[in-house]
Amino acid sequence: MTQDFESFNEQDDEWLSELETRAIDLENELFDWRESRARELAEARARERAESAYRRDAAPGPTPAAFRRGAVAPNPATDVGRPPAVHTTARPHSTEERTRALIDHGRPSVDRVRLSRGRKITIATAAILAIVTVLVMVVFRKGASWPPSVAVVQGEITTACQNPNVASEPGQVNFACGKTTSQILWVFALMTSSDNPSYTDAKTGREGLEPITPTEGGEVAWSLDLHHPYNPYDPIDSLAVAARAINNIIGGATLTNAKGDPAVESGLESNPANCATYTGSSAMISRAGFPNLCAEPVTSPAGQAVLVADVYREWVVGATAAAAKDVSVLFENASNPGNPQVQAILQTLPGAS
Repeated sequence: MTQDFESFNEQDDEWLSELETRAIDLENELFDWRESRARELAEARARERAESAYRRDAAPGPTPAAFRRGAVAPNPATDVGRPPAVHTTARPHSTEERTRALIDHGRPSVDRVRLSRGRKITIATAAILAIVTVLVMVVFRKGASWPPSVAVVQGEITTACQNPNVASEPGQVNFACGKTTSQILWVFALMTSSDNPSYTDAKTGREGLEPITPTEGGEVAWSLDLHHPYNPYDPIDSLAVAARAINNIIGGATLTNAKGDPAVESGLESNPANCATYTGSSAMISRAGFPNLCAEPVTSPAGQAVLVADVYREWVVGATAAAAKDVSVLFENASNPGNPQVQAILQTLPGAS
């Protein structure tokens, strides 16, 4: 940047030197024109004074003060005894004197050009500093963020989702561990247990991160081939159970009844009206022994948000519509914790400061 400024200054100095030379030439031409014009005006005024002298012969003579002001030119024929008028004419400088004055003192217009250039550089520098300052403040200021526990749970979700049995059976729906939808797990954990794997709800009896009872969790854990009995206070176990339960709620499941026959349990995607809401199409995929599924995947943010709210109301017994809406807002803004709605919801969670 320094080299650029030096190159910029050198080019400007050459340009200003050439401009000053041109200005001197123009000033010399202007001075010659002014001298020629002054001589023409002097001759014209002399003729006018000569003509007006005849007209003043019969009129009272002017006062000495008028002569001193230069208002009336003296007339030798009529102004006998009157004090002579004093005339002064400035001596023009020679070309050499003007050049020397320009070298020694410079021209006011050139000073203004240099001042303008310096002012522009100063303004540009100040603007750059202001921009840098704003960027530093934006980058390094402490912005809104999720609670620290969210990052912990996100790491645990990565491990839990490595279980090959978390997808629904037999439809293989895996919304809970999807690349762009796995935030449903930490959002549910945040809303139901404040991300505390040791959480216990005295009213419902549920334990750990997933919002279901230990009995229900045990049944799901069996389908995951987890160790028995599974530990609801172990975050990995708890999140794996939560993932499988969410996928079953969405995609349904085929179980074996007491007689050994398959029993098909429908999911949220087994309803054409739901599919129209989630995907924009009510088309279904129907296969014998399988729960019906939406023919189109749930990919739009709006469709996913509605699906997440419906899952929450299916899973958390007695969940209100407002709570389900809060869950969908957190899900949609997983990468935007500064959203005003998100911040308002976080303030309502247990332990919020």
